[in-house]
Amino acid sequence: MASSMATPSLSEAPSHDDLEQAAYWYACLRDGKAGASDRAAWRAWLDAADAHATAWRYVEDISRAFEPVRTLPNPRGAARQLVAANDRVRTRRRVLTSLGLTVGSGLMGWLSWQHSWLPAEVMALGADHRTVTGEQRQLKLSDGTQLWLNTASAADILFNPSERRISLVAGEIFVETAQDPRPFLVQTPQGQLRALGTRFNVRLSELATQSATQLAVYEGAVEISLAGRGEAVIVSSGQRTSFTSGKLDLIRPADAAREAWTQGTVVADNLPLRELVKELGRYRKGHLGVSDSVANLVVYGNFPSQDSNRALNMLVSALPIRIEQRFPWWTTLEAL
Repeated sequence: MASSMATPSLSEAPSHDDLEQAAYWYACLRDGKAGASDRAAWRAWLDAADAHATAWRYVEDISRAFEPVRTLPNPRGAARQLVAANDRVRTRRRVLTSLGLTVGSGLMGWLSWQHSWLPAEVMALGADHRTVTGEQRQLKLSDGTQLWLNTASAADILFNPSERRISLVAGEIFVETAQDPRPFLVQTPQGQLRALGTRFNVRLSELATQSATQLAVYEGAVEISLAGRGEAVIVSSGQRTSFTSGKLDLIRPADAAREAWTQGTVVADNLPLRELVKELGRYRKGHLGVSDSVANLVVYGNFPSQDSNRALNMLVSALPIRIEQRFPWWTTLEAL
C-alpha cells in the first residue's frame, strides 16, 4: 500500500466507522496470526471504497510515527538529511521575507507558493521557533512583545529598523504587542495582519476544502489585508473572523477558547463532543476519535490541554461514554 499520505482535508476525512474498521484490520494483520483468508478479506474491504483506502493510509501514517527509532534505515544519514532540509528551508524563507520588505503585498503570493511545494513538517523544521504536538511555549521578543506558540506550531520572526514581522508557518500563535513606533505585522499564506496596539490570536486551519486564517482580537484592533484583494478590513476588540486569500468571513464575537489556551485550558461552552475531541486531539500524539452515536453530545467545562488523559476521564465521568483504546496511539470515545 502507499507508504505516506498528507492529512486529509475536512471534506475528505475518513468517517469514524471507516477509521475503526481500518484500525481493526491493522491490528488483525499485525498480530502475527492472520492467515490467507484474513488477508483476502482485508483486501476485499480495502478495494470496496476509496474511503477505505484513505482510512487505511491514515492508520499507517499514525502508526509509523510510533515505530521504534531502531527500525529506521541509516539514522545518521536521515539526521543529516533533516539538518540539510532545515538549512535549505530557513534560507529560502529568509529570501522570501526579504523580498517582501521591498515588494509589499507581493510577499503574500510568494508565501502561498512557498507553502504549496514544501511539506508542512519540513516547513516547521526550518522555522525560527516551533513546538511539537502537546507542547506550548511563551517567548518575550526583543521589543518586549509576548508571543505564545500553541501545540505543533512554527513561526519565523524578522525585526528590522522599519518593521516587526512574524510569519506563521504552522499552527497557532497568541500575540501581546509592546509599544514601538515600527508596525507589527503577522504574515500567513492567506494575507497580512497589522496590529493596532493589541492582543490577538492567529490560527491556520481549514474551512471546507480551503486553507484559512482564523483571527480573534481581545484588545485593540487588527487590520487584515487579504492576499488576493487590495482593500483592508479592521477587526476590533471582542471580534473574530476567518479568511482565505480572496474572501473574508463574517465578523462574529470572539471566542474565549482562543485566549484560554495560553493558560493551558481547552474551553467547551455548549460545544459538541465531536468538536471538543478534535481540539483535544491537537495536543495528543496519535489518533483521538469519537463515535458518531455520541459525537453530538453537548459539553460544558474547562479541560487541561497538557493532560489529555485527565481530560478524557473528566468527559467519561460526565457523559454516557467510555474510552476504547485499540493501540497505545489509537483512542476513541464510544457510547456506553
